Amino acid sequence: MAMIVIITSTIISVLARDASALSLNSYSNDRNLFSRRQFAFRCPSVAVATCFFSGKQMIAIANAATTIPSRFDSEILTAPPITAGTKFTGHENLYFPDWLEGEWDAVQTLIDTKAPLGLEYIGGPQGSIDVAKASMEEQNKRLNEPVHLKLRFLRTKWGVAEDRAFNLRSRLDAFASKSVVASVEYADVRESNRAAVLSAGGQDSDPLTTTVVYFKGPAAQKTFVISHGQEVDGDSYAGYEVDRSIFALTNTNTAPPVTSDTEVLYSFKRVGDDKVEGKLRLAGYLNPQSDKLYFDAKNRAVSLSDYTLILNRSR
Repeated sequence: MAMIVIITSTIISVLARDASALSLNSYSNDRNLFSRRQFAFRCPSVAVATCFFSGKQMIAIANAATTIPSRFDSEILTAPPITAGTKFTGHENLYFPDWLEGEWDAVQTLIDTKAPLGLEYIGGPQGSIDVAKASMEEQNKRLNEPVHLKLRFLRTKWGVAEDRAFNLRSRLDAFASKSVVASVEYADVRESNRAAVLSAGGQDSDPLTTTVVYFKGPAAQKTFVISHGQEVDGDSYAGYEVDRSIFALTNTNTAPPVTSDTEVLYSFKRVGDDKVEGKLRLAGYLNPQSDKLYFDAKNRAVSLSDYTLILNRSR
């Protein structure tokens, strides 16, 4: 039976979330050159626009929501409402089908990228066309380029969850074509924290939903999951999560933190005991605190990146 849950408001992910070339040495001190939107478009890892809805509004949105698979086909996506703060079990997570448990050799390929509302919407806080063109050119260079990486999914008391610490390092290093991550740590939040996991019978190794990445360059990134849901039907699976990532330089640079909002959509099909085929879509949204075009975007995705994914079980 398919369980349909579409209630979100930002991410990136199981298989591409921080995807794109990442060179910490290339970060510019010029905010016009290194914008939040440029970072989000090149390194999708992120979140959703902050919105607050009344109960009646939430019901109306839920009734109008489409299924998760249908969100792969539309060029106009509206951010789902945020669900973080509605459950306080302490072990919230996005769970995957049992057949994804284990370690996989993955090949992820970008097959399409677009700015459905226009280039100015991916041009950083000021909607710079120059920044937008540079971001799109950088992304287009990655088209049809297969990226090889390892992915791991762990069994927990509540289901199979992605090993976020392992996968995040693997994705970032793979898409940068070199080692750029110094360490990845889990952080406790009310919805997902180590004390609650252990008290409910979980393990020290169970993944949490909030991560902090420390790069080898002077930068760090914290990512929160602010909504998630899934539909499972036998050998088919569709899921999503909405992530909010805060990226900051850790040296004396006074540039403000970069906040990115992204919805990460997954679709997987088991084609054998040791092989899974799928697709991934990253939808980027503007942030209300610093994007001047936020209200013009009307809570719609301003960037879409589509990937194919092939997983073969590691031997």
